[in-house]
Amino acid sequence: MNIDFPFKFNNQGRTADTDINDHIRDMIMQVLFTAPGERVNRPSFGCGMNQLVFQPNSEQLAATTQMLVQGSLQQWLGNLIQVNQVNVESKDSELHVTVVYTVLFTQERQVARFMQGGPS
Repeated sequence: MNIDFPFKFNNQGRTADTDINDHIRDMIMQVLFTAPGERVNRPSFGCGMNQLVFQPNSEQLAATTQMLVQGSLQQWLGNLIQVNQVNVESKDSELHVTVVYTVLFTQERQVARFMQGGPS
């Protein structure tokens, strides 16, 4: 059983669970949107993509974000997924991140899309 994120209850009043693919997508979201230093017992966890809201949007920011996301996912989820590709696009005042990955347990290829400030 995989606990759904964010934590919630199902229709029976029990902890909501989810399948492996959704659980891994949830973990990717946690890595992307957790700022380093935010977790007491894992101070280096996360890549802090939400902090980029305060940076000027540019091609350099997109390239930096791509390297930051790929490195963080490999570090924290490398035993669960193989990161195939990370694309970062700068659109107006938003940063769109697409992660293409393979779930190692099932060998299924997945695509997850996020935007600066939350999932898209």
